[in-house]
Amino acid sequence: MKVLFSHSYFYPLDAKQWAKKQPYPPLGTIQAAAYLRENGHEVELFDTNLIDNPSAIEESIKRFKPDVLALYDDGFNYLTKMCLTNMREAAFEMIAIAKRYDIPVFVSSSDSTDQYELYLDKQADVIMLGEAEETLLALSTAVETNETFESVAGIAMRSENKTIKTPKRPVLKDLSSLPLPAWDLVNIEDYKAIWLEGNGYFSLNLATTRGCPFKCNWCAKPIYGNRYNSRSPEHVVSEIELLIGEYGPTHFWMCDDIFGLKPGWVQEFDQLVKAKKLDFKYTIQSRVDLLLKEDTIDALASSGAHEIWVGAESGSQKVLDAMDKGTQVEHIYEATSILKSKGVRIAFFLQFGYPEETQEDIQKTIDMVLELMPDNIGVSVSYPLPGTPFYERVKNELGAKANWTESDDLDLMFANTYPKSYYRKLQRYIHRMLRKKQGMESINMLTSNPTKAFKNMRSIALFPYYLVTTNLDKRTLRKLEASVS
Repeated sequence: MKVLFSHSYFYPLDAKQWAKKQPYPPLGTIQAAAYLRENGHEVELFDTNLIDNPSAIEESIKRFKPDVLALYDDGFNYLTKMCLTNMREAAFEMIAIAKRYDIPVFVSSSDSTDQYELYLDKQADVIMLGEAEETLLALSTAVETNETFESVAGIAMRSENKTIKTPKRPVLKDLSSLPLPAWDLVNIEDYKAIWLEGNGYFSLNLATTRGCPFKCNWCAKPIYGNRYNSRSPEHVVSEIELLIGEYGPTHFWMCDDIFGLKPGWVQEFDQLVKAKKLDFKYTIQSRVDLLLKEDTIDALASSGAHEIWVGAESGSQKVLDAMDKGTQVEHIYEATSILKSKGVRIAFFLQFGYPEETQEDIQKTIDMVLELMPDNIGVSVSYPLPGTPFYERVKNELGAKANWTESDDLDLMFANTYPKSYYRKLQRYIHRMLRKKQGMESINMLTSNPTKAFKNMRSIALFPYYLVTTNLDKRTLRKLEASVS
């Protein structure tokens, strides 16, 4: 069988992400391609990440003449979990092109798992629900042997104009049994050039786990679910060694939902990195309560952790409890203090606009940020995704727009304390307040620590801009607050 792999995320169609110049290869896609190749199929990749034209897939179809098109999104990329309408429309266009050549189309993505009827309406043959490597192999075998698909577990399809869903497929548990992703299918040099131009270093992505066992009620997990399975530290370190040797990255984005949850995993990883004498930095996502267990932070810092993103979400315990977050505000303070003492950058994911959030709750979050001074923040508004308790709570308030167009959309899609314009301005305001204070701290260091201050000259130079814009933002926010009081 000849299987053409592609996916539906296009960085140039997501202006905010494209401007960062930090594109990562479609890891989930090339993992599935490696699995099919290991099982005897011929595979090729049409990588959409660095282009803006879905119709370009037609050239690959004409040249490769595939028996199957697998639109297999990178489930490790959080951007695909947002189910952005720009990317959905791109997927529909690629499906239409493949069907003109009478090629079966199998789709795996967060969006198609949530909205499989929409994709079937656009003539996709099969939607693979959840984790899909084994499902795709079974479907490809069925095409090869001219068998029907109804016996394949984990799919949605149409039969006699009716949608049917087959029984769920069990998730993979032994992730170390999978082949390493098919990195050779990717034009790594294109990614490397963009990274070096925009950031001065080169980063690649890899995943050590699948799933997340925690149950924050706004977090969708359509691909890997609430289960948590992990590769062995040895398996991960062998991939890092290979990637450094082949492509020369100096940094890795560990794109797990939760990195290093398994007891002792991070400590063993640290020992193996040292034994191999590997030199690299890496960034992870974690939880503040997890970081505080045992000597986790020490092991992370020792093995090269450069920056840790945590789901702080809010400085209000009331909001955290409403989200079923399972963490305490004091955990955020404690973890931040320890990470800073170890020289590890700390970054907060923050979320505004959760139902019944008050001005007092918002101010607690702003105060927490300005007191703890994280190195970076990612600010969003609450975004209801299908399959979550939060979505069920607000779905009757959703209008015609139920998805963001791109990742910087920030459209609050249900009734809340303040209008949509308030939350958009709030997102800009908190970013600018943080940068203003960082600038002031750099200015104060000019006499006490001039060497460090001069490293932050950009922060000093931008201080007047943030001083002015935060004052203007604050006035606008007060007006918007008054309009609903």
